[in-house]
Amino acid sequence: MLATLHPDLTLVFATSDKSVGEAVAPRLGLPASTLRFTSHDDGVKLSRGVDVVVLASSAEHAVKLAPVIAEHARVVDLSGAFRLDAAAYPTWYGFEHAAPSDLARAFYGLPELFGAPPKDTRIVANPGCYATAALLATAPLLADRLAEPGSVIIDGKSGISGAGRRAEERYSFVELAEEVRAYKVGTHAHTPEIARYLQRHARVADGPRVTFTPHLVPLRRGLVVTAYMTARSGATTESVRASLEKAYAQKPFVTVVGIEDVSAHAATGTPLAVVGACVTGDTIVSMCALDNLMKGAASQAMQNVNALLGLPEAAGLSTSARFAP
Repeated sequence: MLATLHPDLTLVFATSDKSVGEAVAPRLGLPASTLRFTSHDDGVKLSRGVDVVVLASSAEHAVKLAPVIAEHARVVDLSGAFRLDAAAYPTWYGFEHAAPSDLARAFYGLPELFGAPPKDTRIVANPGCYATAALLATAPLLADRLAEPGSVIIDGKSGISGAGRRAEERYSFVELAEEVRAYKVGTHAHTPEIARYLQRHARVADGPRVTFTPHLVPLRRGLVVTAYMTARSGATTESVRASLEKAYAQKPFVTVVGIEDVSAHAATGTPLAVVGACVTGDTIVSMCALDNLMKGAASQAMQNVNALLGLPEAAGLSTSARFAP
């Protein structure tokens, strides 16, 4: 959908093995067009005539697919296939990484913290939704030495769409209405992702140790994380807010607010992340809200597409319009 709203891009093809031959427009809520879904295999052939391909497959499939496409087109990958080091994949994703050289060259595409990819980048790893929120809430505070680097505790809550489109009983309305449920406790793959890129951004030699617990809540979409870190001597609510404001002063898709104004509703349907922090006792509490389908996935991918093509970061994205209910 975002590609069709972009002033400089044209959507050339869309793939779905399940929906081959069906019209793309009704499925994606787009203006009427003749574009129809093609198979994933045909998509590899069609990708030879385009500048950038956005992948939204499973991580195990993307490991095989992205390097092939990257030989002739640049890739923005929404899976976790290119976010960690190769040794981590058997533990966190359940498979051996088949393209370690491509993994080593992939760029982690969180623009607010890591900037634009180098010009020779072929694969951009679009960050996970929870990881995006957790990193935006915590990384500047660690980098500015306001928080102790030893331990970061993160509580995450996401709408049901964060679990994908699987038609399983445990994700049905009657199972999740008026319910809050933890899942993948201690095993969620965003845990090592958060730790790795916190360490990289904050330049912390050892750690931080990340404890992350995600929860499903009865929302269609939207995500909120609350992070807890030990405050260093002298850290105050004013100084942690100033740190966030400095980090995101020139970033159009991050808004800094008072911590009690961080809410899922403030970000739902937009490409924005909303962050806020305070100090209570010897603890920094920092929060981030975003739309798991937008800044946690599609709109962040568009930021990365823009960066790969040398286009303005906000091209095709509006900070005032809501893209979905």
